[in-house]
Amino acid sequence: MAAITAALVKELRDKTGAGMMDCKSALAATDGNLEAAIDWLRTKGLAKAAKKAGRVAAEGLVAVAVRDNRGVVVELNSETDFVARNLEFQALARSISDVALEKGGDVAALSSHHYPGGGTVGDAIANAIATIGENMTLRRVAEVQVAHGHIGSYVHGSVADGLGKIGVVVGLETTSKSEELAALGRQIAMHVAASNPVGLDIASVDPAVLEREKAILAEKNAGKPEHVLAKIVESGMKSYAKEYTLLEQAYIHDGSKSVGQVLKEAEGKLGAPVTITGFARFALGEGIEKEETDFAAEVAAAGGSAG
Repeated sequence: MAAITAALVKELRDKTGAGMMDCKSALAATDGNLEAAIDWLRTKGLAKAAKKAGRVAAEGLVAVAVRDNRGVVVELNSETDFVARNLEFQALARSISDVALEKGGDVAALSSHHYPGGGTVGDAIANAIATIGENMTLRRVAEVQVAHGHIGSYVHGSVADGLGKIGVVVGLETTSKSEELAALGRQIAMHVAASNPVGLDIASVDPAVLEREKAILAEKNAGKPEHVLAKIVESGMKSYAKEYTLLEQAYIHDGSKSVGQVLKEAEGKLGAPVTITGFARFALGEGIEKEETDFAAEVAAAGGSAG
């Protein structure tokens, strides 16, 4: 019998939209033959999901869930914004975020976790594809937690509790029990939603990104003496940190202060030190290449008047 690898299971899942365990079963039943496995899934009632799996899913919802010292953000995509207003789809997104909060893990692990009511999360998505009639994709999941403190959260473009277009969770590590903490957490989460930092501080930014920024500065100032160029690059990276890293950014609620300064000032009210341990921000559909369509031409064609 052919080896059923994780890569093969993922490929089948990407092609069909079927649940992870169903894909494993299909490959096992067909000795690892991908095309035969697709047909096997179709005979089991997943044909509708399989047919729609190739369509671009760039709409949908971002779901946020917080409990005690943990918070998660999940992105569940659909083909159209109309589906995001579907109560069944909203319930699916919320339930998946609850499973993520309980079980944790990446997309593959989350897809294989038990879904309330039976089956797996992957099964629930496949069933929703068949019922609602659009391709859907569990695109990504992120988690933030603290040992002591608070998880701040914010949902922008909210369509229902915990569901919207942008979702943010922020971890505030502190021993304070002050009521001020919750307000601070929400305000910083709002800042993250608006300012979209690439990292907590310059040390947390991908080194490859920093090297690219330095290379651009060096190229723009090519021909200058080395010692001058070094100062230009150093100054440029400080400006980059102020624009793109959370602790250095100008606070959206008070532009005269950085987020780092706001945290330091808040310690007096909280009665204890407070630090941001991490954050997660998902904006719906970011990075997905959407198909460009001529809506007027589609309507004309549907009416038989395209020419």
